[in-house]
Amino acid sequence: MVESPVKNPKTTTKPKVERPKLHKVILINDDYTPRDFVCMVLKAEFGMGEDRAYKVMITAHQRGVCVVAVYQRDVAETKAKRASEYGQKYGYPLMFTTEPEE
Repeated sequence: MVESPVKNPKTTTKPKVERPKLHKVILINDDYTPRDFVCMVLKAEFGMGEDRAYKVMITAHQRGVCVVAVYQRDVAETKAKRASEYGQKYGYPLMFTTEPEE
C-alpha cells in the first residue's frame, strides 16, 4: 500500500491588535483662576484657537467640568499634568485630570 503524501496547510495566526484605549482630558472649574489665564493654557497646551478655548472654558465654568480633548493615555496624562503645573506655577488652582473614554 502506497501512502499518498498529505500536505498539512500552514496555518498562520495573526495577533489581534487592539487599539489603545483613549483617555479624556477634563478641565475642572474653580472660582479663582482667571478666565483669560485658562484660555491661554488651553491655547498653549492643547493648540486651541481663541474661540474654541473660550467655549471650553465657559462650558467648564457653567457645568463644573468640560472635556478638553481625547488622546492615548500617556499623551492625555502628560498634557493634563503640564497644564495643571502651569497653573500652579502662577499660583492658581487650575486643575486638569484624565479618565478613560467609555
